[in-house]
Amino acid sequence: MTISQGERGECAAAAKAPFPSFVLITPARNEGQFMETIIGCMVRQTVRPLKWVIVSDGSTDATDEIAQRYAALHDWIEFLRMPERAERHFAGKVLAFNAGLERVKDLPYEVIGNLDADISFEDDYFSFILPKFTENPSLGMAGTPFTEGDAHYDYRFTSIEHVSGQCQLFRRECFESIGGYRPRKVGGIDLVAVLTAQMQGWQTRTFPGKSFVHHRKMGTGMHGSLSTHLKWGEVDYVLGMHPLWEFCRCLYQMTKKPYVVAGTLRLSGYCWAFLSGKEKDLSPELERFRRKSQMARLRKFCCDLVSYPFAAGERRRG
Repeated sequence: MTISQGERGECAAAAKAPFPSFVLITPARNEGQFMETIIGCMVRQTVRPLKWVIVSDGSTDATDEIAQRYAALHDWIEFLRMPERAERHFAGKVLAFNAGLERVKDLPYEVIGNLDADISFEDDYFSFILPKFTENPSLGMAGTPFTEGDAHYDYRFTSIEHVSGQCQLFRRECFESIGGYRPRKVGGIDLVAVLTAQMQGWQTRTFPGKSFVHHRKMGTGMHGSLSTHLKWGEVDYVLGMHPLWEFCRCLYQMTKKPYVVAGTLRLSGYCWAFLSGKEKDLSPELERFRRKSQMARLRKFCCDLVSYPFAAGERRRG
């Protein structure tokens, strides 16, 4: 790919900025109702990427028209369209992302990010996250919490070391060392990226100082709301979730709306996948790493839970 004169100017400007240079890729399939919102957020950012590639994954709504219109107005936004495909699955997102990756591979970026089209955030979102990579050379992956309707990021079952897939930023060396995103029809693409980075010794971190809003409930893009919970249970099994962790997580899920139903369906999906001999989509090494981490977190959670009443009593006596 030949870098234009304008892109060279942007690269030089980025090199002088107090932020690592970065590029973003947004795979989008029929995101017309959110596209204007995410583009508005990006245009208002206090620090902008060298390039933001919006890849339409065979969209049939207004996604292409909106993205093309803004790409014509801003030279740092590029639009790319993938061929239409009849089947919708998570592997398609990776294929679209990789097509965007080809368009930025010759740019001198230090950080690369996946940015979903159905989110929004404040004007200083990236100026908040990017310095974290400069401050910590071991940081391979970063992001922030998110809100989804009335739901907020819950650290009891998703640790501060996990980075949500709707907006994941990678140090370039980290992204390349884990082999980027790997196509998986069942999903969990972002999770596997986090686990692989951790297993290789990179630090991964969610920074609570900022958050983004996720406008579409997770999992509803391809499944109905109730069937989503059943599917998630199946995915949990396929992606190596420890049985005890899954049981505790489903018990907790039963306390959320729709009460009892969501947790029961998720646990049923997990048990069905186990009993039917569903093939795992995680290497044995990565599964062991994930389960060991989950058990360590569960032990810490239980110890904190047991010790809390004693600590509270001590404070009252004091």
